[in-house]
Amino acid sequence: MKMIAGVGAGAVALLLATTTSASAQGTLGWDKTFPRSAKVDHQKVNFYNRLGINLVGDLYVPKNLDRSRRYAAIIVGHPYGGVKEQTSGLYAQTMAERGFVTLAFDASYNGESGGQPHFIASHEAFVEDFSAAVDYLGRNALVDRERIGIIGVCGSGGFSLAAAEIDPRIKALATVSMYDIGQATRQGLNETLDKSALKTRLAAVAAQRWAEVDGAAQAMVIGTPEVITEESSEIDREFYDYYRTPRGHHPRSTTAMTFTGAASMALFSAFEHLDWISPRPVLFITGEKAHSRLFSEQAFARATEPKELYVVPGAGHVDLYDRANLIPWDKLTSFFTQHLR
Repeated sequence: MKMIAGVGAGAVALLLATTTSASAQGTLGWDKTFPRSAKVDHQKVNFYNRLGINLVGDLYVPKNLDRSRRYAAIIVGHPYGGVKEQTSGLYAQTMAERGFVTLAFDASYNGESGGQPHFIASHEAFVEDFSAAVDYLGRNALVDRERIGIIGVCGSGGFSLAAAEIDPRIKALATVSMYDIGQATRQGLNETLDKSALKTRLAAVAAQRWAEVDGAAQAMVIGTPEVITEESSEIDREFYDYYRTPRGHHPRSTTAMTFTGAASMALFSAFEHLDWISPRPVLFITGEKAHSRLFSEQAFARATEPKELYVVPGAGHVDLYDRANLIPWDKLTSFFTQHLR
């Protein structure tokens, strides 16, 4: 990841856009990176988490529902640095086409949701957001409170696991291309922790905090490169092809977070209490060729039954963001149909 110092005029304009009210955004029409479904009703909604942060989401409801009944519901979390108009919205709309009431939302400090300053990395807030989404859906007359599940994509896979560990109202959980952002902060994709390297990074964070106290511009870590060069890694190219091209680009998704947030995020561990989820089921979905596959395999090894690891043949990490021919829709549908009965 590349660190950039300061927040320029473009970023300020983006920040102002992210704080625009949900009602005003709703007048702009369809602003997603995927086509609108004629089979689903869409509504912009908002709700507060326990920290007092206003979260903005998209509620998707199948048009053919008998509105005198209550149904299973699925909350979908977006990748780290993403927004609900991208991957999570696609998953939410598609699962609504398959009969579920679904909710995709912007995490605290991201997208249209509140939390100032924006682009703060807070594992406490990101975990709490899922429980707040359960609160919100539980008040909806179409939703059965005992039949609420979660799909967490990429970074939200780890945060949703942590939410399920402490919130038994989450009855079933599927992760897709999961990242444990805490582990990735501590050691990247390395199998073991290099304590010396971690201490060096924490020292750099501490130095940056002093600099910002003394008036320096806020430093940001940009997760997806803005340009690709001959030296760019395959992982950088994979993310660039989604976030920096018409395929998945959205103006509220910068993939940037504050550099000083790395210290707090280094404490986060999504897998520490996986046994607390049982007997509720967990499905780990990963791509055969995904660079992130190790996270799903580690979590699967540490989780207790009932659990399943599903490897999508030929798929990379970002393929499962939006490649409809690779995303295992039938697997997700059967999993939640069975476990949210």
